[in-house]
Amino acid sequence: MSDRSLRKHLISALQGGDAHNPLDASIRDFPASLAGARVGENPHTPWRLLEHMRIAQWDILEYCWNPDHVSPQFPDGYWPSSDTPPSSRAWKESVDAFCSDLAAMRGLVEDPESDLFTPIRHGEKQTLLHEAMNLAIHNAYHLGQLMFIRRGVATESVV
Repeated sequence: MSDRSLRKHLISALQGGDAHNPLDASIRDFPASLAGARVGENPHTPWRLLEHMRIAQWDILEYCWNPDHVSPQFPDGYWPSSDTPPSSRAWKESVDAFCSDLAAMRGLVEDPESDLFTPIRHGEKQTLLHEAMNLAIHNAYHLGQLMFIRRGVATESVV
């Protein structure tokens, strides 16, 4: 597989589509009115999931390009403290930050000057390829949870 082809596959995995919902469109299209909804046995509200995705994605992106970056404390630093956004603007701001960081990660992967295979200098053997795949898998998993909640609102009682 050529470098260019691999980068195309990574971008596809990061942005979604194909067999998955397009990630940034799905996040932007998610109704803020459901931010604090709980459906069935799901342990997380959409707000908790969105913020978790945003924080984890930001951490991975910063790790890839900032040697001075310090990750949040695991696991608490990767989750918001409340089930609902602190303000009506917080949801939109989180969505915007998520989409901006996703675009930055796609840009990093698309850049032919970005080495996909050499371990990140300040890391512990991780490569950009590893981090991009890790992010794509993480986002796809939690997007599935968000879609489960969205669809469940129509069929179950919301707490």
